[in-house]
Amino acid sequence: MNKLFGTLLLFATLWVGSGWAQTGTGKTPETLAQAALASWNEIGRKIITMAEDFPEDKYDFKPTPAQRSFAEQLLHVAGSNEYFTEVAAGKKPTDDESRDHYKTKAAVVAYLKKSFAAGAEMIQSKGDTGLSKPVETAESHDVVPLADLAYGLIEHSGEHYGQLVVYYRVAGMVPPESRAKK
Repeated sequence: MNKLFGTLLLFATLWVGSGWAQTGTGKTPETLAQAALASWNEIGRKIITMAEDFPEDKYDFKPTPAQRSFAEQLLHVAGSNEYFTEVAAGKKPTDDESRDHYKTKAAVVAYLKKSFAAGAEMIQSKGDTGLSKPVETAESHDVVPLADLAYGLIEHSGEHYGQLVVYYRVAGMVPPESRAKK
């Protein structure tokens, strides 16, 4: 009986283990660049959808006086994305996220879209090799692989997405991702 149990356990382990090594779709697992690009584009899609959906007359809404407005949150995300692409390109980052430069919803949305598109293009152009190369961050002067900086900005955008959800709720609205699917 113990021999039969041992054989079955070995068979089960090999069978389950081989399933973990496959994607289940027959496709090759994602590369570093493909995974980073997918994450970058997904958080970008969510934030851009919010930017397009939120009413323009509420763009200067703040849940509390100490916080950024909805528009300032979006501009901060776009400026941070721009920081990524400028560092990745070996340039000194600029700071162009002032609400004074983007007075309308259309201007904010355009800047946000441009920043996510440029980041996606940068990730694609760098590929796995380029994302593995070290870059110096402009603020802390740490030297990190470009992939670390990309994932840091993806996570940063995710944090702001969560904050924007609160802006929706405090304004009495339901965020797009929380709405019933048609």
